[in-house]
Amino acid sequence: MRKPRDYDSELHALNDKAKLLKERKVQQLGEVVAATGADALPIELLAGALLSAVDCNDAAAKEGWRKRGAAFFQGAHKSGGVARGDARSDPAGDGRTSSVASQDRA
Repeated sequence: MRKPRDYDSELHALNDKAKLLKERKVQQLGEVVAATGADALPIELLAGALLSAVDCNDAAAKEGWRKRGAAFFQGAHKSGGVARGDARSDPAGDGRTSSVASQDRA
């Protein structure tokens, strides 16, 4: 005869695992913000930029951002450390950061 399953303990264990995964995700997001230098931005500006990215329907822009992000992480992996991208550079060639560069010079 089989031993009955303890669904309550299994559910509790799954909830604990989900909580740990969420905490890890939040920590990793914070590390990405710091590694990219975005932690120097005012929180309102960072939140606005993220909201704009979420609302963006331009597939070409999203692909440019994805490529730039992939290049950032590949650079971090190759150097063995965390790569800090220059906010004024535009390796993806999508022209998204040219306004930041002009504001910095003003």
